[in-house]
Amino acid sequence: MYESMIKVINGYGLISGFAVIGVTMWLSYWLSAKLTHGRLHGSAIAIFLGLVLSYFGGVMTGGHKGLVDIPLLSGVGLLGGAMLRDFAIVATAFGVNIDELKRAGVSGVISLFFGIAVSFVAGVGVAMAFGYTDAVSLTTIGAGAVTYIVGPVTGAAIGASSEVMALSIAAGLVKAILVMVVTPFVAPMIGLNNPRTAVIFGGLMGTSSGVAGGLAATDPKLVPYGCLTAAFYTALGCLLGPSLLFFIMRAIAL
Repeated sequence: MYESMIKVINGYGLISGFAVIGVTMWLSYWLSAKLTHGRLHGSAIAIFLGLVLSYFGGVMTGGHKGLVDIPLLSGVGLLGGAMLRDFAIVATAFGVNIDELKRAGVSGVISLFFGIAVSFVAGVGVAMAFGYTDAVSLTTIGAGAVTYIVGPVTGAAIGASSEVMALSIAAGLVKAILVMVVTPFVAPMIGLNNPRTAVIFGGLMGTSSGVAGGLAATDPKLVPYGCLTAAFYTALGCLLGPSLLFFIMRAIAL
């Protein structure tokens, strides 16, 4: 019986993935309504539950892919894979109101450069605190703090070691997780309740996955605006990382 069920689930992995996510979302919104009376959005609880389940999945199997290492939950890997992730990010652009986007104007553009600069400096500071002094390592880890995509792209372009690039990815993942979880809590304090502030927020934070998850937990209608500038943020970071930022770090390191 069990073997037959596993065979069916493995054969229809995407469907089983939707079932697991559906149950998780239902439980999260139930907990949100019953325990917090809606003060903590269900999406935020779902993100937290996903992280906890992923951790225990990795511990139980000794693997590297979290829940995907458990045969019964292997379909989650298909649902959360790169193809559907990128499709979801691109699809958010169709929800953008161009008039609302224009209202962000210059402030949206400034947020891109300011967000990259702040994240990069923070990443470089942490790298220096852990003993890295060469320009290549500092730039790569700093770029990883921009996003976990910019880090390895920059590292590969300037000749960073695989260990340093792994650290840059880890830095970006930590940032993405923090943005996901913290955004619903700080949104009321920073006025994150309209498309203009969502555009600026996406430009400041930059991590597409973190911004998408955080804004979904705050107000799903804001997701397209934040993700749009977050996508530009990643592209701009990939351009500046191995060029201007590396030249600056090389001059300082020397």
